[in-house]
Amino acid sequence: MAKPNFSPIIYDYLKKYQQDPTSRVFAPLAEAYRKSGLVDEAIEIAREGLRVHPGFIGGRVALARALFDKKLYSEVVEELNPVIQDVPDNLVAQRLFAESCLMLGRVADALSAYKMLLYFSPEDVETGRIVKELEAQAYEQGTLVLRTDPKPAPLPDYSIRNAQEAIEGDPGLKREQWIHKIETLQNLLMRVERYRTRHSG
Repeated sequence: MAKPNFSPIIYDYLKKYQQDPTSRVFAPLAEAYRKSGLVDEAIEIAREGLRVHPGFIGGRVALARALFDKKLYSEVVEELNPVIQDVPDNLVAQRLFAESCLMLGRVADALSAYKMLLYFSPEDVETGRIVKELEAQAYEQGTLVLRTDPKPAPLPDYSIRNAQEAIEGDPGLKREQWIHKIETLQNLLMRVERYRTRHSG
């Protein structure tokens, strides 16, 4: 079997990785492997790198891309779920997550991710069309309902900790704040869509 003719950039990344296996160059190396059709090698090198840098988002996205190419959609969702929770403006991760959820039939999860994409790229006509279609599908399936009077989020308990600790030192509170922002965004998007529908044409 003839040796594939790789681009020089792969050899460059590979040389750097061999010189320092603890560096983060594993992520672009994995992506270069994937683009060259060596998806299994891309997955392997990405997982090796993530054992050293488990919190490196670029590495997780590189792994998710390769897993998506292998149609391992459940693994893509598992890999990217913490990424889109912690860094919702990572549009590559959001799109991979959304498309994988669609392939798995998880319409509500896909819709949430596509709405985040639309929030950060409101000029994206195609994403806007997908959001409309998924909303209609979710309503039909009963997996999405309009909340006209959402309940306010419970106030955090500051009785024991001081305010600075509660705001800066509590990752759970930060996650609640993100969830609240996302829920507010979803309600806003639905109101905007109803306005556009009434005033179009």
